[in-house]
Parts: sequence; structure tokens; C-alpha cells
Amino acid sequence: MMGIGKTTRRAFLIGSAAIVGGIAIGGYVVSRPAPNPLHPEEGATLNPFVLIDQRGVTIITPRAEMGQGVHSMLAMLVAEEMDLDWQDIRIEHGPPAKAYYNSALLKNALPIHAYAASDLQNTIRDVVGHAGKLLNLQVTGGSTSTVDAWDRFRMAGATAREALKEAAAKQLGVSASDLKTENGAVIAPDATRLPYTDLAVAAAEVSPAKPALRTPDQWRYIGKSVPRLDQPAKANGSARFGIDTKLDGMRFATVRINPRLGGKMTSYDDSAAAKMAGVEKIIPLEDGIAVVASNTWLAFQAADAVQITWEDATFPPQQDQIWQGLEAAFDTDANATGREDGDVDSLPAGATVLEAEYRAPFLAHAAMEPMNATAIYKDGTLVIWVGHQAPIAARDMAAAAIGIDSEKVTIHTTIMGGAFGRRGEIDVPVYAAKIAAAMPGVPVKMTWTREEDMRHDFYRPATIARYRGAVQDGKAVMVDGKIAGISCAHQAMARMTGIAMGGPDTAMLEGAADQPYAIPNYRIRGYLSDMSVPVGFWRSVGASHNGFQFDCFLDEMAQAAGTDPLEFRLAMAREEHAPSARVIETVRDMSGWTGKTPDGVGRGVAFCMSFGTPVAQVIEVRDESGLIRISNAWIACDPGIALDPRNIEAQMSGGLIYGLSAAIMGEITFDGGEVDQWNFPDYDAVRMHNVPQIAVQIVEAGGRIAGVGEPGTPPAAAALANALFDLTGKRVRELPLNKHFDFV
Repeated sequence: MMGIGKTTRRAFLIGSAAIVGGIAIGGYVVSRPAPNPLHPEEGATLNPFVLIDQRGVTIITPRAEMGQGVHSMLAMLVAEEMDLDWQDIRIEHGPPAKAYYNSALLKNALPIHAYAASDLQNTIRDVVGHAGKLLNLQVTGGSTSTVDAWDRFRMAGATAREALKEAAAKQLGVSASDLKTENGAVIAPDATRLPYTDLAVAAAEVSPAKPALRTPDQWRYIGKSVPRLDQPAKANGSARFGIDTKLDGMRFATVRINPRLGGKMTSYDDSAAAKMAGVEKIIPLEDGIAVVASNTWLAFQAADAVQITWEDATFPPQQDQIWQGLEAAFDTDANATGREDGDVDSLPAGATVLEAEYRAPFLAHAAMEPMNATAIYKDGTLVIWVGHQAPIAARDMAAAAIGIDSEKVTIHTTIMGGAFGRRGEIDVPVYAAKIAAAMPGVPVKMTWTREEDMRHDFYRPATIARYRGAVQDGKAVMVDGKIAGISCAHQAMARMTGIAMGGPDTAMLEGAADQPYAIPNYRIRGYLSDMSVPVGFWRSVGASHNGFQFDCFLDEMAQAAGTDPLEFRLAMAREEHAPSARVIETVRDMSGWTGKTPDGVGRGVAFCMSFGTPVAQVIEVRDESGLIRISNAWIACDPGIALDPRNIEAQMSGGLIYGLSAAIMGEITFDGGEVDQWNFPDYDAVRMHNVPQIAVQIVEAGGRIAGVGEPGTPPAAAALANALFDLTGKRVRELPLNKHFDFV
């Protein structure tokens, strides 16, 4: 479809500085447009997001498609402004390029509570976000894809539309203001129809003035449920995930890496494996070996046949020692204070004080498609086909691993069978690059076994949260939280840049420090352990554990206050953030919440605001002859603007199910520095027969657009644990819950 160049044939403005740079941060280097990375072999590219050739319009969507529907959602924004027919749109993943930076990542990292940000603070956040261009932050994560794209992609479509009208005006000898666009064509006053395909080359030479964006009353797609553009190929089997990559002359590889995480390989004996028919090469790596063979199954068998002596892990080898290491972090100075309102030590006379400690375990990402990548190294250049959330980082780290310039590496980003943060790590493309470099001229597909995948993840950090709270007259008057864990932010940045990063990690406090509650004395602090257990970003990051720990403690406070738990949360939200209160009210009405349940039935409510989206959930459980069934779940959410209601419903439902799986049975533990869990029998998930009936209602309070990929996960564990307390009277403060309850 296109040739991907490192410099542009033309560097086109995308229409306005708002798309490519926003307001300058101290100078031209930030505000100037990023080069257009597209080199069409035919037709023309009007900007980095729109390519037109004789087949029609292709919308370039540089965020990774991993099942969340992002390609369709981003295409919707461009199509809305270009007046395209939905059934005629094609989508393509963009190459690694500065033009595709994610502006929302940095602005979300600022220490400003999203729900309380003023217009000035939001402007500052937007400006700072554009510095992501300097850092090459082409990243899919943090539920930022549509937030980042909301203005840029609509402006890209509008600019393309106006350029096409200008080109048509010159051809027809009329004013562009007399023309309109409709279903992929410019329409003249006399009904002459000029298809975009005929105007593209001329339009590429036009730099129109900043256009006006369509108003909501003109929207054809935004706010409506449209067919997913990627779904037909996935349904008929023609979609190509990374694991489906096929090249002529391909060989097949796998890796076997030290299971004692962080340790290297001391020695190995490959004599038995080397004699196996079809085994072509055994490649020593710093921390293990790779096997190249005539098929994947043979590579798996040969890797198992290699006798290897491993170094020890670089962290305390036993699970109880790791918990002790986290406990010891509380004896250090706080790394970050995410919130400090009032004075947690000055309480009104007569207040009831309570304390509790909560624990959340390490978790694996457990993406259904195993880790894989295909690579070929030839004549000093490297090409990699891989499903990845950060293609620029994958390109640069793969290049560094084999000692070539980044400009000599091409990354083809494939669709992904799940990711949840795991495919943002650079280990897979780096291993693929090393294997390809050892097999010059030969395309090699590297596939990990499920066991290798499960035991070499970058896990959701285990955390301990210690809370002290006080209630009086039915209300919360104080919350003081201390959270201890390993910083996935520090580790990930060090892996990506090779530089040890320090400073406050406020991400670990998300879901606790940033909640829209009016609590007069409210402090949340974080304490870091320097243990080297490999950790990374897991769906909803800090909110994934804080959503459980913080909300369940609020449930305990409601009980101590003698107040209905939903009304307890609602009263605090009403004083602080009306949209969050409306979400809680909505889930109350959806579920028919009364605060009273019959024998054999329990209900729990939970709320968490994450990634700018408040989400409230009510879960109902039932006792079935001593076994617990999760029978119903109600979800209310407010993403500000609902691009596609059906897709939001899917994301909220999927987030709930992912959270329930982790809450009930998710746990990674260590023995001898090795992960105990090997495969899905050891790390299970809820199945179709025990998923509750789910109802989702979207609230649109008219705020700024926010993410939906992750916010459905954080409240799930808390809502379930609170429901179990309502059913049994047993308050459980650790996960997974199957240690304490028997589920259907």
C-alpha cells in the first residue's frame, strides 16, 4: 500500500499547530510540525493520517489494535470530518514516526487531579502533552488513544476535506465555499461529483486555512454504534495477527530464558538438542538460549532438551521474603504524596477511628496470543513484524541490541490477540532481533511457549496498603493511606531508556489519591521497595490495586458509620464532583439498590475514577448450596463523550471480567526466585458459565473526552469483595478471593 520512508517527500502541515504541536513550550522545536512519514507509491497523502489512492481513502491509525476497537474509533473521527462512507473506509497501522506521538500520556502524568482541573490547568496539561513529540512517545496505553486523537484526528479529517475542496475549486473555477462534500466526493452547485481519488494529488499541494470542525448536530458517526472495521477479517480468519506472519523460507524459533528472574546463564549443554533432526541452530543469549528449527513444535522440544545452569534471581527468592521486603518499605521515607488535604492527625472529638491492612498480589498479563515476533536481518537492515504498543521504542531497542542504526530497522505493527500492557515491553522485539542477526538472510518467526510467557512477564506489582480512617455523624472525616510496592514506572523507564529513573511515582497512588470525594482530612502516600522483581504496566496500573484496597476500606468506614455504603460514597461525591455523583446515582437506579438483600443474596457497590472516567459498579452474589455465584453486575460510567456506545459497553464489560478474574483467582507467587504459575491451569480466568449478567449505562455529563479501555477494571474486585461481605459478614482484605470463598 505504501513505502515507509525515514524522511518525507513532502512535509505537509496537518492544518494547524493544534494537531502537531499545540502551543509552543518555550520555542519552535515543540510547536513545529512533525514530518509526514508516509511515502505513497501512488496517490497522495494529505497528512500523516489520511492517504488517498485509486482504491479510495485509507485512514492511518497509529495506536495499536489489541481488541479494544481503537482502529475503528480513530477512523471514525477522521471519517466524520471527511464525509466518508463507513463501508468504504480502509484502515492501516502507521509506521514508527514522530508524527504519531501520544500527547495524552504526558499530560496525564502531571500532578493535577483530572476531575478538579481548571480551564487553565487543562490548557497547561494540553501544552505539556505535546512534548511527547520530543520523546517519541508513540505509545498505546493509559486509555489515552481517543483522548489524544479527539482534536488531532478530527482536525486531520477536516483539513483533508478542505484541501480536497480547494483542489476541486481550482479545477472547476468556482469558490471552495460553494462546494460541499458527501460520501467521498466533492459536490459542485450543478451536482458535478468529483471523487476524492481524482483530487488527491492536487489536494496534497494545498495548505488550507484552519477549518471549522463539525458540530454535534452534524455528526453522522460520533455518538452512534457503527460496525467495527476490523471485525469482518477477524470473523472470516483473514486477519493477520503477529503469530500469523508467513514469509518465504521462514524458520521457526523459541527462547528459553532463566526462570530465576534477573539472573543470567552460567553454562549450557546443547549436545542432545543439536542432534535432533530439523534443529538448525542454537544461539546463546546472555540470559538463556534460542533454538531455530524447521517448525515451532520442534523448537519447543529442542529448547527443553538443552541442559542449562542458571544464576540465582536478583531478588529475595521466596514469596514470604518478598512480602517482608514490601513491609520494610514502610520504614523508609515516603517516595510520593499524592494528596494531602487538611490534617489527618487532628480529628474532632468523638470520631470513630478504624485501621486496616490490605494486600494485592503480583499479576500476569496473560494475553491470549503468546509473545511472538518475526524478523529478517539482511545486508545490514532489520525488518520486524510484531504486535507492539510502542513501535518507536521497539525499533530503537532492537537496533541497539544488534548494533545498527535505528534508521536501518523497519517495524510492521500487527494486530494483537490481547496485550493489557505486556506488549509495551521491548524484550520480545529485542530477542527477535538477536535471533535474526544470528541467521542473516533468513526470516525467523520466534514464538514463546505459554510457560515461558507466563513465567517471564513484567508483573502487576504486589502492594500492601495500610489505611487509617475516621467517621463521625455518618460521614468520613479522615482517610490516611500508606501504599507500599515496587515502582513499575521506574523499572519501565529504565528498560526503555537504559537510564535508572528516580523521583516520585504518583502512578502507584492512582485510584486512591485522586478520587473525587470530599473528605476534609485526606492523605495518601507511597513507599517504594527497591526489590528487582520485574514489574510493568498492567491494565489500569495503580488503580488496579488501589481500586480494591481504597474502596473496600471506604466500605468498612461506611459500616463503622452506620451508613448505607452507596449513600456514604454518594454524599462524598456530591460535595466534590457532580459527574461522579451522577454515575453513582445511575448505578443505584440501574440495580434497584435498596441497601437491603434477602438471605442468600449479597450486593456490593464500588466506585473508582481512573483515566478521567468515573465508574460505579454493583455486583450481586448468590449462595447456591454453599457455592457462590456472581449473578449480576451493573456498571455506570461517564467518559465525557461517548464515541461509540456499543464499544464502550464492550470495554466496560471486558474490564469487569478481567478484574473479576484477577480478584477471584489471579496470583503470581515465587519459589526459589521462579514463578510458580506455568499456564492457564495455574492462572485461570472466569469462564462463560460463571460470568454474571452485565448491564452497562453510559452517562454523558458533557465533560472532556476520557478513556474507556481500563476504567472498568479497578472497581470489580472491590464490588465483589463488598458483595461477599454483605452475603457472609466476612471481610476479606487480600486477593485472590478463592482463598477464602468457594465459587461456582
